[in-house]
Amino acid sequence: MTDPLDDATRARLLADPALILSDRDLMRALVAAREAELGENVIDIRGRAMEALEHRLDRLESAHESVISAAYENQAGTQTIHRAVLSLLEPVDFASFLEALETDVAPVLRVETLRLVMESVESAPVAGDGGPLVVVPAGSVGRIIAAGRKAPRGDDIVLRRASAETRGIHGTEVASEALLPLDLGPDTRPALLVMGSLDPSRFSPAQATDLLRFFAQVLRLVLIGWLRE
Repeated sequence: MTDPLDDATRARLLADPALILSDRDLMRALVAAREAELGENVIDIRGRAMEALEHRLDRLESAHESVISAAYENQAGTQTIHRAVLSLLEPVDFASFLEALETDVAPVLRVETLRLVMESVESAPVAGDGGPLVVVPAGSVGRIIAAGRKAPRGDDIVLRRASAETRGIHGTEVASEALLPLDLGPDTRPALLVMGSLDPSRFSPAQATDLLRFFAQVLRLVLIGWLRE
């Protein structure tokens, strides 16, 4: 025969039964002991209901944790984009703006490469100097976005594995990339912001693009302002 509870423990449990109810392992052991006492031919409906409620609680807690995790990730992403936008607004001239893309904005966004691709009115390509600005022949932006496939709408952001079409633009090996089309207005050649990451899962078609779209819109307005000067 097992020893009875000591008076202090018994008094504590009687005063606060929630100590048992809040302990899943202890409640599970109590239910199992009760079923063993009843015998194999008797089913404790309350015990089965408790197990079902426990499984449901586990699922609800898992869903709750997933929602909280997603909210934190979204908040962190929003803060990152806000810091990147502030970095876009600080330069006082176009040269400083281009420099900020590489030295300030790219580290904030945690990408290995950040390139501003602009089409030239000339048919021949203009060689870049390895900096953030890459000048390409007219019509190149559409081909870069399509990468040999049917091109999406002009304002669609493209998230994908790194393509051979952009290897020369990145200037280094990357595993995934984001392409942000920039409409600079009528009578102006299209532009494109290209981000590259060594992480193959950093940019994928299944990801949301709301924050990147906001960043692209701010960059577009800033770039239009510089081009007007």
